[in-house]
Amino acid sequence: LDELHLDGRDVRDGSMVIPKYRAMYLDALGGNEISSFSRDHAFRELIRNMKSVEESDYEVPKSLDQIMRGYQKKGFLWLKTLSHNGFGGILADDMGLGKTLQVIAFLLSEVQEAGESDNRRCLIVCPASLVYNWKNEIERFAPELSVVMVTGQAADRAALIAESTNRDILITSYDLLRRDLTHYDIFLFYCEVVDEAQFIKNQSTRAAHAVRKVAAATKIAMTGTPVENRLSELWSIFDYLMPGFLYGYKQFRDEMEIPIVEGKDAETLERLRRFISPFVLRRLKKDVLKDLPDKMEEVIYVQLMDEQKKIYQANVLKLRQNLLGKEEADFRKERIEILAALTRLRQLCCAPQLILEQYKGGSAKTDQCMDMLTDAVGNGHKVLVFSQFTSMLDILTDLARQQGISYYLLTGATSKERRAEMVTSFNTDDTQVFFISLKAGGTGLNLTAADIVIHYDPWWNVAAQNQATDRTHRIGQKNVVTVYKLIARDTIEDSILALQEHKAQLADQVLGGDEIGQTAFSRQELLEILRDTNS
Repeated sequence: LDELHLDGRDVRDGSMVIPKYRAMYLDALGGNEISSFSRDHAFRELIRNMKSVEESDYEVPKSLDQIMRGYQKKGFLWLKTLSHNGFGGILADDMGLGKTLQVIAFLLSEVQEAGESDNRRCLIVCPASLVYNWKNEIERFAPELSVVMVTGQAADRAALIAESTNRDILITSYDLLRRDLTHYDIFLFYCEVVDEAQFIKNQSTRAAHAVRKVAAATKIAMTGTPVENRLSELWSIFDYLMPGFLYGYKQFRDEMEIPIVEGKDAETLERLRRFISPFVLRRLKKDVLKDLPDKMEEVIYVQLMDEQKKIYQANVLKLRQNLLGKEEADFRKERIEILAALTRLRQLCCAPQLILEQYKGGSAKTDQCMDMLTDAVGNGHKVLVFSQFTSMLDILTDLARQQGISYYLLTGATSKERRAEMVTSFNTDDTQVFFISLKAGGTGLNLTAADIVIHYDPWWNVAAQNQATDRTHRIGQKNVVTVYKLIARDTIEDSILALQEHKAQLADQVLGGDEIGQTAFSRQELLEILRDTNS
């Protein structure tokens, strides 16, 4: 009763009514804690249906039967089962395992099985950079489906929505959905799909609010990183899928998040796992793609050059003195300024000229990266280079041009059309290097022509780096992928690497491979980091 938040008023004559999504959890308790527990026919049928997904009678569309891999067909059956029983779920497969194909198969099956008058209008919400990708993938795998891209001017979008039919799949971006929300009010969608669902990980954002407002019979979330930094992100996605499933956020925080994250409460962790497990499908590449070549990872350490090191240490000393003169309350008020100072330290590790225009002393990481690129392209490899700083990519592309290395450059300023063109070209032409900003290129790219990945600078969130790596280590890759992380020794980058490893542990326990924790530092923690990097 406590775990289901029931009291005496909810129990009448020995029976009680609970939300349907609690059935699997209650069934699990029935075999352990509850001694007298009778189940009616509907209850037993629901449990049987959810437990025997692979034995269900649903059939993969014939046009995709020879295309889909075994685990993808299981994902399709899982989606069909959830929809049939009125549930939503998170398709959380590892990057590069074909989540899009599994959802397309589900949508195609639903349309094929429906009668002419049945509503099969679907809404797909994704980052703006993926709108064209979704259209291309549907046309590739299910050309019989009717696709409407809700883009263009406001009046054009309103007309596209209003004139859509009960067989159309509407594709829009998070930003455009927010602007057009009132035009969707007249519809009950058969299915709403949110891709890269980490975009709604903060429940208070307008994107999260917009997707929750759409009326849909079935809701699906797609993300390889359902938890990047905090358990509240998991709560936000489930609040979109099945409101109330993880209670209100305050209750979830008090009963689950704080005990798990701060109290290391194993019993509460197990309870959360039992709650969510029927509604999260996560497979890792190493488990299902036995034919996928290995991914080799290596950290390449470089020592800052003399002048670079002097400038770096001077900035560390300045920040430390600033922190020593502050109380914790003042530190919290000045987080933006502190973050800016940390960013300057990271930029000094990359190349001092990022913040010092007159600097002429060179950069150890830049030299190392260019040596690696020259060696790689000379041996016939194709390379992806990621950095969070577009100004760093400008420096690297200028050097590549001087050395006769052919390249493409993708940043947030690249148009969606040009982005798609470059991806197609890189996979087929002789261009040797693809320079990509981490934020713009972490999702929605298939670049299996490359077999070397260089992360020029580390980020606090290792999930973002892993997403970027999986642009090439995915289905279709024929070669071993080698991933290099360039780290400036005895700097804040060392601390970032250690933090990545520390934060990943709890997420492995909850979801099996995503990152979780807190990215914010206390004043004392930051002083410790700076002490370690200035020894």
